[in-house]
Amino acid sequence: MATYAIGDVQGSYAELRALLEAAAFDRRRDRLWFVGDLVNRGPSSLATLRFVRELGERAVAVLGNHDLHLLAVAHGFAKPREGDTLEEVLSAPDRDLLLDWLRRRPMMHVEADQALVHAGLLPQWGISRAIELAGEVEEALRGPGYGGFLARLYGSRPDRWEENLRGIDRLRVIVNAMTRLRFCTSQGVMEFETKGEAGEPPEGYLPWFEVPRRRSGTHTVIFGHWSALGLRVEPKLLALDSGCVWGGKLSAVRLEDRRLYQVSCAGATATPSSFPAQEPPESPR
Repeated sequence: MATYAIGDVQGSYAELRALLEAAAFDRRRDRLWFVGDLVNRGPSSLATLRFVRELGERAVAVLGNHDLHLLAVAHGFAKPREGDTLEEVLSAPDRDLLLDWLRRRPMMHVEADQALVHAGLLPQWGISRAIELAGEVEEALRGPGYGGFLARLYGSRPDRWEENLRGIDRLRVIVNAMTRLRFCTSQGVMEFETKGEAGEPPEGYLPWFEVPRRRSGTHTVIFGHWSALGLRVEPKLLALDSGCVWGGKLSAVRLEDRRLYQVSCAGATATPSSFPAQEPPESPR
């Protein structure tokens, strides 16, 4: 059995299938860990969602900012943005089934000494604390009042964690850290405007994973989100967004031995995948 961690797919279904073929993925015994952003910008978000959902327990997919954006748009709490490619999902006959499955994905996943999250973790969060905080967001998304949460999700304030935060401010900080974070201060103040390379941080900020003595350093953190950062395979860090949707590569790392697999990508201007879309999944009984 092997576990493959896969970077941001963002609707690049043809490339995902090619990557799994290159890695000789065996769905009967292997597992896939997705860093989030299954959808948007690429041409085949619907086929991607159907495929990953159909894998069942063979796949773990944490939520990314584009996944949450799809949920907010679908429920009328946000407007589509220029460059979005979500309409095929929104008009699909099985949209409600897929959206319900998506909102029940975890914010974070941990096994042994490896932690999977879309963007990053604030320096004052150890892994155990981060899992607890992720659970608070998951409870809000999976509960009957999830619409109220999605309606107030957007925003960059507060820009730092404080234990006494309550309500939507508390949840928004957790979501922003786990799905949008690139740069922060050593005190955990987040900056969301800069999307460039790690070597070009805003004054007073660092890439979140370079903050000295960050408490999540006990684990290997596997993440995506940051295409300008690119692929990084380090002892305690796996950065897997290698810019597939921008014409870069889609990357996977086999966690047991760190073997790297990559395929070239056509980018967001690609026509819909030549792979047939998955059939709509059956509704659970």
